Amino acid sequence: MQGRWSLPIVVATVLMVLVACTSPAATPTVAPASPTAATPTDAPTDAPTDAPSDAPTDAPTDAPTDAPTDGPTDAPSESPAGEGLRIGVVTDVGQLQDAGFNEYSNQGALDAATELNGEHRVIVTEEIADYASNIQSFVDEDFDVIVTIGFLIGTDTLNAAKANPDTIFIGVDQGICVDADGNADPTFTCAGDAATLVPNYQGIVFREAQPGYLVGIIAATLSESGVIGAVGGTNVPAVVAFRDGYANGARSVNPDIEVLYVESNPDPVIGFNDPDRGAEIATQMLDEDADVIFQVAGGTGVGVLETACAEEGVYGIGVDVDQTLSLPPQAAECVVTSAEKKLQDTVRTVILSVDGGSFAPGTVVYDLNSVPPGVGISDFHDFADLLTPDLQALLDAAETGMKDGSIDPAADAGF
Repeated sequence: MQGRWSLPIVVATVLMVLVACTSPAATPTVAPASPTAATPTDAPTDAPTDAPSDAPTDAPTDAPTDAPTDGPTDAPSESPAGEGLRIGVVTDVGQLQDAGFNEYSNQGALDAATELNGEHRVIVTEEIADYASNIQSFVDEDFDVIVTIGFLIGTDTLNAAKANPDTIFIGVDQGICVDADGNADPTFTCAGDAATLVPNYQGIVFREAQPGYLVGIIAATLSESGVIGAVGGTNVPAVVAFRDGYANGARSVNPDIEVLYVESNPDPVIGFNDPDRGAEIATQMLDEDADVIFQVAGGTGVGVLETACAEEGVYGIGVDVDQTLSLPPQAAECVVTSAEKKLQDTVRTVILSVDGGSFAPGTVVYDLNSVPPGVGISDFHDFADLLTPDLQALLDAAETGMKDGSIDPAADAGF
């Protein structure tokens, strides 16, 4: 999250994040058939593309198939223009090649356009005030599918979807909460059925407790002190889900393990954008003998991991994307793995469902049962020796249990 937010934007932020855990949602289990992707010619970037196998960490994830477009642009990308879908992407504020939400989500759209012999364009949002106009640019050019990235752009996406029922909208990390008339519901009641009232809009959300549980198993296995930590930006539902999954996973390995948790700030404007505060919290946890720390705090988490990595014998765990690849070296050098949302695979799959006629409107939850999986853990990279057969067996058993429902990673963790 970047930039300064006004009060309405903060309200919109909380709305979109709350809905991800409160709205009724479908859980897809079968992906549509898709054509074979074209052979890439661009130099690969560091983002992953391969779908995980049933075992969460058996094989490394590959780099993306094409390098994302540089900088803001409404010019066509490298994907071929043909008879396929015209796909437009509106990023969140920031840069396209952010090794995070923008880059991975855009790459999924580009992958789908390539497979469908379609057209792909991307507009990089420079200011929050540009969300609506950027979306409208693609509407005016009659694009078939418009992908918007991040929960902050959710209200503008909903408004555009209602106004343009013949265009498909896909919102990444956007729960859809509407009233009985299909309008954004600031009361969080969500009395309206988004799938019925806005049938051309899917909000992609993820079951964060599942990868949280897996990295909790890893943390408890690696910890020698019996104390581990987690730092949240603000206690929005996604952060709480990661936190509770982490604690529950750790306790499945060691019921006596001490799990420290600190919310950086209840104001998300500050909570996710204060690396100094992150460093302060990490120092406190290190003083309490924590030797593994999981960051779920955005920019604040950079300070968490930089501080953790400066301490010998301490491991870090990243979030959302493979943070070994996305963070500066001083914050990534001790990151064993990350609790991932499989953004690239999921965006690609949803776009292919539009072409295949199986598009599902409303808030849709992607998890370990999705095909390809919507969540998982990242490659261990330089820490591959820590992924012992015993640890792999624990991860495999946990994944199986979460898939069949015998393990509830989101159970109340007592914080």
